[in-house]
Amino acid sequence: MVSRNLQCIGAFLLPIFAIAASFDPFHQNQQPMGPMGGAGGGQVPFVPHEYVRFADVKRQCRSVLSSATELTFDANRANALMPELTFVKGDWHQDADAVPLMPFDGTDIAGDNTTAGSPEPLPLASFTLTHVDVARRGKTSLNVSGVLGVAISRNGTGPEMGQYVSPELKVWPGSTELKILFEGIYTENEDGESVVCMVGDALLPERGSDVGNPWEWATNTGRDNFQPPVTKDDKILLVLRYPKTLTLTTRAVRGELTSTNAKSEDAYFDAVHILSQLGAYSNYKFGSEEKLVDTACSPHPYHDGILGDGRGFYKGDSFCGILDRFTSEDVLAVVPNWRCNSTATTCKRLGPFETDKSIDVTDGVFTDVGIVMQDVRCEQRNAGGESTARVSAMFRAVPPWQHKYTAGKRTGLSGMTLSAEGVWRASTGQLCMVGCLGVGDKACHSRVCLYVQTTFTATRRSITVGQITSIGSGEHFPLTMKRTVHPTELWNRFGGVNGGGGGAPMSMAYNYTKVRKAGEFLRRSEPFDLGTVLAKSLLSYPRLAAGNLASDEVSLSNLADDLTLHVAAVPDPFPRERLVDRPFFQLEVLSLGPLVGRTSLQQSTPFAASSSSTWQPVSTSASSPPTTTTTTTESSLLNVSAELSLSGEAYANVSRLFLEGVYNPMNGRMYLIGCRSIQASRQSFSTLKDVEDDGMDCSIEMRVEYPPTTARWLINPTAKVLITSTRDPIGDPLHFNTTSLQTLPIMYSEQRQDILSRRSVEGILRIATLAAAIAAEFTQLMYIKSNTDVMPYVSLVMLGVQAVGYSVPLITGAEALFARIAAGDGAAAAAAPSYKVDKSTLYWTIDCVVKILILAAFLLTLRLGQKVWRSRIRLLTRSPLEPGRVPSDRKVLLYSSGVHLVGFTVILLAHYVSVYGRPVHDDGSYMDARGGTHALREWAVTLEEYVGMAQDFFLLPQVIGNVVWRINCKPLKKSYYAGITAVRLLPHLYDYVKAPAINPYFAEEYEFVNTSLDFYSRLGDVAIPVVAVALAAAVYVQQRWNYKIISKTVKTQQKKLQHLGSRVYERLPSMSSANFEAELVSGVNEGVGLRRDTSLS
Repeated sequence: MVSRNLQCIGAFLLPIFAIAASFDPFHQNQQPMGPMGGAGGGQVPFVPHEYVRFADVKRQCRSVLSSATELTFDANRANALMPELTFVKGDWHQDADAVPLMPFDGTDIAGDNTTAGSPEPLPLASFTLTHVDVARRGKTSLNVSGVLGVAISRNGTGPEMGQYVSPELKVWPGSTELKILFEGIYTENEDGESVVCMVGDALLPERGSDVGNPWEWATNTGRDNFQPPVTKDDKILLVLRYPKTLTLTTRAVRGELTSTNAKSEDAYFDAVHILSQLGAYSNYKFGSEEKLVDTACSPHPYHDGILGDGRGFYKGDSFCGILDRFTSEDVLAVVPNWRCNSTATTCKRLGPFETDKSIDVTDGVFTDVGIVMQDVRCEQRNAGGESTARVSAMFRAVPPWQHKYTAGKRTGLSGMTLSAEGVWRASTGQLCMVGCLGVGDKACHSRVCLYVQTTFTATRRSITVGQITSIGSGEHFPLTMKRTVHPTELWNRFGGVNGGGGGAPMSMAYNYTKVRKAGEFLRRSEPFDLGTVLAKSLLSYPRLAAGNLASDEVSLSNLADDLTLHVAAVPDPFPRERLVDRPFFQLEVLSLGPLVGRTSLQQSTPFAASSSSTWQPVSTSASSPPTTTTTTTESSLLNVSAELSLSGEAYANVSRLFLEGVYNPMNGRMYLIGCRSIQASRQSFSTLKDVEDDGMDCSIEMRVEYPPTTARWLINPTAKVLITSTRDPIGDPLHFNTTSLQTLPIMYSEQRQDILSRRSVEGILRIATLAAAIAAEFTQLMYIKSNTDVMPYVSLVMLGVQAVGYSVPLITGAEALFARIAAGDGAAAAAAPSYKVDKSTLYWTIDCVVKILILAAFLLTLRLGQKVWRSRIRLLTRSPLEPGRVPSDRKVLLYSSGVHLVGFTVILLAHYVSVYGRPVHDDGSYMDARGGTHALREWAVTLEEYVGMAQDFFLLPQVIGNVVWRINCKPLKKSYYAGITAVRLLPHLYDYVKAPAINPYFAEEYEFVNTSLDFYSRLGDVAIPVVAVALAAAVYVQQRWNYKIISKTVKTQQKKLQHLGSRVYERLPSMSSANFEAELVSGVNEGVGLRRDTSLS
């Protein structure tokens, strides 16, 4: 019965649950609607609209409806309507002395906001059509809704036009954003326009009573919890007019935003004029302005200042694909009008563009001025057997203060924009277009010629180069623009380029024009030296791998990778003061020998030199002509071209160099001639000497010395760079001081697979030295077992110093281990180095072996100390009434501590004098290899260094004890103190022989010698071993000759010795080791031993 009732209740509730589940008040699950209201593949509707303001729309849009024609819509046209009518970041403005729409808080920039070069507020407008009511459409109109975002932004941002928006006003320093919701109608008229007329709802800024400053509250809007006061207003009208056909002269979208309030009302504002253009969803119609194109480009080709003999330009079948990759929203740099000899007004003008004051103040140099290519449309064709392409594009001038990315996204039309259309022909490689300034066909007085370069030189590194010239009236100096690409970007974008018209990948070539000058530079820098010849025979440097001709290109590509550097650098020699800013050194090889770019075994050679390549290996002889062989032996020089990028204000003169020269694989040296763009005023340019035709300074020499591929553990694997200017240092403004740099350690490609780093070598040496130390301690242990009478005369302070030296790495090593494990989580893991060799099996194994050996040495040292301590207890047991006859380390500890305290004080004072005597002081912190910043305590660092030095002087307590105790025996075995001394000196010898590491790959966790600390200098590597050897020699002298001297003294001064009998130690009676050990074990004279031990404690 109960189950039947539950079934009835379930049957009753099931329809209710189904209705509730299907109820979607926010329409989040609504499917895309087709043009007639059914499901389809169109845009997702914004939100369902009831269009409750149809009466207002009919009244306000009466004039639009009166001129509307009948709509002929199909499904495809309706689906494409929403993206076609949407535009982003158009321009808007109001007439002078008009009632403003909204305020702007300019307190984001302190001082005078009108200063030249400061970012100016950009008025931006974006419109999104959010809903099309295709289910209920009239004969001449269609219900639509949308949202308009109006902004005044200094950084170029605009309102977010998401799927769900509401009327909103945002005001903060440097930006104001207003979003208005609209609903209305879409119509078309006989003038070839699509018209949108809509009424809207908005939250307008509330005005004050002061007419001169109605928005007094719009200052300091960045304060906490600020909310702008708003007024709700629904009397807003928006009319947008779109051209139905997109052509050269009909691309503008015009709009007007007006208030239907009375002028006396607070919500009233004067008309806002909106100007934008049709976007990517509108099809461009080529050929509508053929007369304009023919007038600008006939006869073809037009001979401008770039065409020359027509060589070195792309003439293949994939022009559209290449143009799309290198010009879509890319910024073209403007070449200064240095060679202009006309009036100042003409020379400082930016071509046909109507510029602002920020461009005018550059006086024709156009520093940081760019031109953005937008909305590039290309249609590949084949007419009469010749490959051609029809191209349309928009050129926008970008002032220095405007962000290039923001400029690339703007769609407004003004005097800073140039609409262009033209034809590219493969026979000449020239794209010739006619340009129209602003809106319409009234200002089509410009000619734009554009080229894609495929052959590069030291002064021609631009992939895209063009020139804008004047047609007829409106004379201006030819404006040259270019797009220089980084070598990496070049082959990344060109990797297997296949344009819209198909065709083979693009072939690149390089014309070496500076190799002779580089050869002369090489001969001046490499005089014959026998020592250098011997060093070359022992060392190997990056070179081509041996192989057949088929692998030459792959070998060249691998060598180019090895010669490419991306690494931080420091001045050479390394400065005494701490570096505030470390420059980053990037040397990217563009071409090596006949190869341009890179290749591999898996691909063909898309960047191999074409038939026009002029690769010529350079002979070291000035008189001999270059050879033309296509194979390169290991002993020959290789032509090379590269690009240098160097960060840091101190290196502004050489921040970017285009390099060309030769590489000598025999000694790993590259000799290059550098070219840089000249930064000079237009007036001073005519006075400069030895300037290349392209306005570049090529009087620069650069030498790069690569580290050898062999003996990396002895020679620091860093590259050295020397950049000099060959100009006259007196009177030549282009001369700069010599720049000398040394990079951080680098690795070659093969070494990345099987790396034998300095840390591994030091780990292996650490294992060897620990094993030798253990062997030396074991021989000492065996020695005192067989010579028990000398056991008490071994200094416990000496053994304690060694025990402390062994225990510290065990403790700090464990802490470092846990720190590394903790650093592997969270944010620290993201900052870990790319080569995680710290966690590799090799280094983990080395660390474990080192810790085990350190533990073994520590235990052996404790065992030695235990035997010495027990022997002294036994000696006290034998002579309880004369404790002075038993060696004691109290005075030894006191004297040793005093010596070390004085030494540490002197070193600390010298260190502080050295630090504070430097011209630049550090901020008390340092950065580790992973980029972490840590506080730096100078005294703590110096103390840590001095403790390490005290371990090197471990024999000092024994020397002091031998003097205090006046020994006449040999407490230390020669192999023990000589072996431990050698073990302690080996790190200093290694540090002296190897090159100093500025900053190794790994964090500064050295097991061998921390050379990054100031104490371990070249002087320390010499002074510390000398002192340690002197201590070992003192022990040797004391143990070898003191007995003879004492014996002689006993014979000649017997009375004095008898007087000192209670204080001079006597040699213990000889006994076997076994008996002596038996007497020291527990139970033998137990009571006496315990009493004596208690008294000693």
